[in-house]
Amino acid sequence: MSNANPALNELYEVSGRIDRLLELCRRLAEENRGLRQSQEHLATERSNLLAKNEQARTRVEAMIARLRSLENGA
Repeated sequence: MSNANPALNELYEVSGRIDRLLELCRRLAEENRGLRQSQEHLATERSNLLAKNEQARTRVEAMIARLRSLENGA
């Protein structure tokens, strides 16, 4: 019986390690999913900001062109 006890203890220890490893994997998968969603959101936000920046640049260039034409006409 003395040989079974250390083997049983080792089995419990390995089982505990496996449980902790499974929990870690679950948490990492959840974190990874959250990070992917955040990355997608940030990529969309970046794309929108780039489009707004381009619109603003186009408007400013149009204003400058109008001001130059007014200046040249005067």
